[in-house]
Amino acid sequence: MVIVFRASRNTKTASDYYAGGRAFTGPQNGIAIAGDYLSAASFLGIAGAIAVYGYDGFLYSIGFLVAWLVALLLVAELLRNTGKYTMGDVLSFRMKERPVRTAASLSTLAVTFFYLLAQMAGAGGLVALLLGITNKTGQAAVIFVVGALMIVYVLVGGMKGTTWVQIIKAVLLIAGAFVMTIWVLAMYGFNFSGLLGAAADVAGDKVLNPGAQYGKTEISKLDFVSLGIALVLGTAGLPHVLMRFYTVPTAKEARRSVVWAIWLIGLFYLFTLVLGYGAGALVGSDVIKKAPGGVNSAAPLLALEIGGPLLLGFISAVAFATILAVVAGLTITASASFAHDIYANVIKKGQVDDKGQEVKVARITAVVIGIVSILGGIAANGQNIAFLVALAFAVAASANLPTLLYSLFWKRFNTNGALWSIYGGLAVTIVLIVISPAVSGAEDSMFPSLDFALFPLKNPGLVSIPVSFLLGYLGTVLSKDSADKAKQAEMEVRSLTGAGAEKAVSH
Repeated sequence: MVIVFRASRNTKTASDYYAGGRAFTGPQNGIAIAGDYLSAASFLGIAGAIAVYGYDGFLYSIGFLVAWLVALLLVAELLRNTGKYTMGDVLSFRMKERPVRTAASLSTLAVTFFYLLAQMAGAGGLVALLLGITNKTGQAAVIFVVGALMIVYVLVGGMKGTTWVQIIKAVLLIAGAFVMTIWVLAMYGFNFSGLLGAAADVAGDKVLNPGAQYGKTEISKLDFVSLGIALVLGTAGLPHVLMRFYTVPTAKEARRSVVWAIWLIGLFYLFTLVLGYGAGALVGSDVIKKAPGGVNSAAPLLALEIGGPLLLGFISAVAFATILAVVAGLTITASASFAHDIYANVIKKGQVDDKGQEVKVARITAVVIGIVSILGGIAANGQNIAFLVALAFAVAASANLPTLLYSLFWKRFNTNGALWSIYGGLAVTIVLIVISPAVSGAEDSMFPSLDFALFPLKNPGLVSIPVSFLLGYLGTVLSKDSADKAKQAEMEVRSLTGAGAEKAVSH
């Protein structure tokens, strides 16, 4: 809170509030991206998935990490050069501004909502474990408190405050995971094979082989392919990650920040492998499943097992800071998208006071988003949060990525194609999620007592992503509107060189 208040003293303009005044270096932004990306899902959800399912759980880590190569090679630099604050800036560069900005903003809000569900559910489970709150009413109260704190973060600090919180949180999280990793390995004489053997002795050899979670039926194997595609393609379409590229002064710094992020995130995911198998060996999957936070309790329970209440307190505090920081980052992204794209450019048609009005609307939006996410988090409490985040990735990969790639690389792409791709991808993904076993019809569904599951896959990426690419293509080809060639040429030059970009250096 002290950091947020100090950072907020310089938050005067929209650029300060949305992009931190573009004052962060590549390494600083890279650490902040790692902080944004290493959410409760990475720490609590993946460690839990590895502890219970072994090999299949680690595939979340692989998917999340490989995804960064897509972001680095296809999106980071081009986006930084072309846009100003949001994804809508890039998409509307050579299209009809109002319809495309509205679509981009709605898509951003949808992705943010699914991601926020995961963080809020993680907060409920974590504090439930720490304070021994087992009843749903107590956990709902916890989620409410986390939501209220997060709203204050965003209202006061803007992007500057949120970024510094992310940097500090990333350092704490990676340091905490490193200490626990060394501690667990030391218990097995720094012999990783010994750790794997101990986990297999407790849970059986299934945790060392593929298929414990996704190999039981042909449908579950398809579900795994769907999950993998969503994870690898989703990162490059995540609005809160894309917005981070605007907080650096140049495209070169945007590239540097992604390289820093890849190293830090890769290192952290190696730690989760040790933490997950360590929790499986020392705590046991049965104990983890029965804990108040369910699968998400693996890392805190491991901390309690090896270091007692003191280490549990530290790791829980870090996990709590993780949730707060990520939730604040998500909220500022969603509120910026609404205020900048819909309010400033669609409703006010660009005639808005840069210093006050737009930021005021962003702050009001942040409060509304906070309230909605609190209610959603209460409904999703108890779900595996790594899985919930995978749904957000599916929405991002379906609604955002095809449109971004077409805008940046396909000369013929037009407004019609963009709208078909965003709205079509968004609609298909959300409908498939609603009628999937993720929501109803299975023991681990969000609403296990109901059954309206018509689509067999829990993650819709396998169907929704190709459909969205196809819709973007068809919308463009079948439309009579021709693309604006002059604007397209300008966008190509700007995206590749940085000439004319916000505070960028042309080479």
